[in-house]
Amino acid sequence: MNILSTGSNGFIGRNLMAWLERQPEHQVWGFDKGNTQEELEQALAMADFIVHLAGVNRPQSDDEFRSGNVDLTAQVCDHLMALSRPVPLILASSTQALLDNPYGVSKRQAEEVVARYAAQSGAPVMIYRLPNVFGKWCRPNYNSVVATFCYKIARDLPITISDPARELELVHVDDVVEAFLSEISGQRSEIRVEYREVRPTYRVTLGQLAELIQSFRESRRTLQVPNFADTFARKLYGTYLSYLAQEDFAYSLDKKCDPRGCLAEFVKSASFGQIFVSRTWPGITRGNHYHHTKAEKFLVVQGEAVIRFRHIRGGEVIEYRVRGEDLRVVDIPPGYTHSIENVGASELVTLFWASEVLDQSRPDTYGMPVK
Repeated sequence: MNILSTGSNGFIGRNLMAWLERQPEHQVWGFDKGNTQEELEQALAMADFIVHLAGVNRPQSDDEFRSGNVDLTAQVCDHLMALSRPVPLILASSTQALLDNPYGVSKRQAEEVVARYAAQSGAPVMIYRLPNVFGKWCRPNYNSVVATFCYKIARDLPITISDPARELELVHVDDVVEAFLSEISGQRSEIRVEYREVRPTYRVTLGQLAELIQSFRESRRTLQVPNFADTFARKLYGTYLSYLAQEDFAYSLDKKCDPRGCLAEFVKSASFGQIFVSRTWPGITRGNHYHHTKAEKFLVVQGEAVIRFRHIRGGEVIEYRVRGEDLRVVDIPPGYTHSIENVGASELVTLFWASEVLDQSRPDTYGMPVK
């Protein structure tokens, strides 16, 4: 299928093109400000499906709303009519089309243009009235508060919040793209003009949005990650990371070293506990303690170790010999004193998971030798 995306270098356009260009069954055409009228007409003559994303939302004068949102849409539809090509078309409109501001009026007029095209040509037209779209590659300091907050907070720059209680309705760009892809590959409805919505959407206040993004920056210090069962937090966290400066992708953990080796906490969360890593010198044993409630998992990723258990009420010592190349996980039940000894000739590297974040006031850790 030949697919034309107008506004292909914009925020939604770049995300859509990234999905389309890796699908070999499609020939993808992009049209944006750098393209010529002739190139647009060539693409319209070939297109089997059009996703019309091009538009203006922050012009220098209100007249540009008309030329960027209405006239270009009319140009696309008129040329298709002249070619007698009833090509299915998606129009990316806005919830602002319900309002009487200059931008909203221009988006509503663009909707009317494609509705006339559908009525005259018989082509199916899908109109998506999108709320605020967020995700990777959106331009900061322009028209997206999410992009602006992510960009500035990632760089420790001050942000301005006009009204912390103001509520936003947000939709993630990947959900928008998925909806468009479903239209391209799906069955056509007999209804010529359909208004569609992208789901899910998320409602959040400006204050809540800023607080959550600030917590992402602080997570490098606190090691606390959000509850990713909350899909909005998961999508927003990925968005935030996409705005990091390239020289700021990496960060160091706080290592605690002693004659046994080094240990560092990695990530922690009230919803899944915490992960930490240790490096242990040959011949050294760690542990010799038990927990009443806390459960753990040990994963040796380098070296060779013996993990030993004994029930705290007595009984035989249980041993598990593990090597890094085996990637074998050992569960540590509560009520068993346990230890891990480096029995190899090189440094031992181990990942540990604990079912709860360490509370220094109630560590649930009690010393008791296994042997």
